[in-house]
Amino acid sequence: MSKVAVITDSNSGITQSQAKKLGIRVLPMPFNIGEKTYFEDIDLTQEQFYEMLGDGTDIATSQPSPEKVLDLWDELLKDYDEIVHIPMSSGLSGTCDTAKMLAADYEDRVWVVDNHRISVTQRQSTLDAIALAKKGYSGKEIHDILMRDRMESSIYIMVDTLKYLKKGGRITPAAAALGTLLRLKPVLQIQGKKLDAFAKARTVKQARTIMIDAMKKDLTERIGNSPKGEKVYLEIAHTQNQELAEEFREEIRKDFPDHDIYIAPLSLSVACHIGPGALAIACSRMIPELEK
Repeated sequence: MSKVAVITDSNSGITQSQAKKLGIRVLPMPFNIGEKTYFEDIDLTQEQFYEMLGDGTDIATSQPSPEKVLDLWDELLKDYDEIVHIPMSSGLSGTCDTAKMLAADYEDRVWVVDNHRISVTQRQSTLDAIALAKKGYSGKEIHDILMRDRMESSIYIMVDTLKYLKKGGRITPAAAALGTLLRLKPVLQIQGKKLDAFAKARTVKQARTIMIDAMKKDLTERIGNSPKGEKVYLEIAHTQNQELAEEFREEIRKDFPDHDIYIAPLSLSVACHIGPGALAIACSRMIPELEK
């Protein structure tokens, strides 16, 4: 039986301490702040990140250097037969494409999964990979299963401020000014590769209703044909918004009372572009090979 190591990056929300307990490795994502490079959960905490973001500090996302990736692979392959590497979606960063290019020199030993996940859905893919490895699946088999189900997830995100979408060039200054005047709360979506516009709400309450209704529609029509969320994981992500996230969980439970809904901070790579106060609902379909 092949001995398989699992790697993800800090976009999954899995911390270094959690990774040790899970028996996996997490590549910390780098951020260029001023003239210095910081690494998520190494020398850049969530609190430090939002403090600098609030001060107007320019923060640029980056990706792990090829050397760091290769060093980690070479280290693990001394003790493991194969590696399953799960980076953030290729539609949101060049990290995945870089890893796939590097893996070409590790034929049949390193399997890079581009299953279009980020944050809590990327975390669930990582947990699925761990479970599959424990069941004896090979690296290639785990890769193929995760790729097969790559569209079986969904994320809806309410943005609290338009400041960072304007700063990143995702909306024009005029649209940002009008949206701010009207106090709009845009709802974005990630279904597949990219972060796209989905709807506009006038209040947080309306935005939450829009997100829950959209998720129910997805579960009924697209993800497992499961209107009650059977065989689906439900998750919440947020940017510096824990209290509202817990309130949102109770609201979601009215429609999905049997779910243990996981809450985690949203990836800092996404938070850079949407700012604090954001709230998201996400789902990931259970892997059939792991269904209870």
